[in-house]
Amino acid sequence: MTVDVTTRTYMITGPEPEWWYRDLVSCLQSTFGSVLIREGADPLAVLGAGWRFLHLPGDVRSEEFYYPCPPGESGDTDLGAALAPHHDLHARWWQPSDENDVWREMRAALADDRLVIAAVDNFHLPFRPAYADVHAAHLVVVYGLDETRGVVHVSDAMPPAFRGAVPIEKFLLSWGSANPTDVQDAFFSDSRIGRRCLDVRLGTPPAPLTPELLGGYLRTDTDGFTTAGSARTGLAGYDAFAAELLERCRAGDAGALRELYPFGWAMQAQASLHGELLRRCGRAWDDPALAGAGRAVEAVAHAWTGLRFTGAHGLADPSAAASDIAHHARTLRGAYERAVAAVGGAAVRL
Repeated sequence: MTVDVTTRTYMITGPEPEWWYRDLVSCLQSTFGSVLIREGADPLAVLGAGWRFLHLPGDVRSEEFYYPCPPGESGDTDLGAALAPHHDLHARWWQPSDENDVWREMRAALADDRLVIAAVDNFHLPFRPAYADVHAAHLVVVYGLDETRGVVHVSDAMPPAFRGAVPIEKFLLSWGSANPTDVQDAFFSDSRIGRRCLDVRLGTPPAPLTPELLGGYLRTDTDGFTTAGSARTGLAGYDAFAAELLERCRAGDAGALRELYPFGWAMQAQASLHGELLRRCGRAWDDPALAGAGRAVEAVAHAWTGLRFTGAHGLADPSAAASDIAHHARTLRGAYERAVAAVGGAAVRL
């Protein structure tokens, strides 16, 4: 890494970040994927290894990148560990410590040849379709800062994919946005950006994925679905979540449907990646049962679409949408049950 103090230019070494995208993922998984590729890891093998249901009542935020992340023993949250429970992936949120020099931590990370994931408001980014139109919380990868030219270099794999320079003044508006309530986006506005960034670290490099290793992951995952606990996890947790969702809809609580959309995307993206990983391994290892289990988990991901979009369309009249919400919730519950059984069966054979 070369830093010219005179020109105040900070860029990662080597090529620009690679884009990583799947149709059902959000900016959370796509940005983590770019970081993992730069670390020499396979994003699908890391982000797709874990699969669970977890709902934290009162925790859901109106951000595209929301993901349920319970506090650890120290009370801190680790988004990397939540996304990749079987790997040594860790992530912490940070904000500039000095309002008179908001770039200090960004410069240090880039000088250390590390990518930064920054929270932004799409309203202020010229390359986003929502520019100057819709407020919405989003994530981008920052890979360079040129304070002399007045640009920040960002990468965004979410369509329409972009990689290049953004004027500093535009980035600062986006990075520091209040992200006010926007009637055009009830699900990702009304959530202050606050110049938040993610520091993502991959510790021990992932071991090559073998049937034995994947089998251990799957047995842990299926145990989480079938073992009831105090938190809303597994099939029992889904039942509690769905019952509360329906009760709130019948009572006309639009907040339940505003929360459903970002929360459901978190669960949908995870299931999509897990299913794809199992299908890929099933083909590579000539294991039709494993590939079939992958298709069953992908069916869970697609069933989330019906529930999420029904909730979005029912936002104006939750009580009227309650019967359709109940239908899609039952469909999703059946998909979960079949997928858990299929994954458990495949795990026994690995």
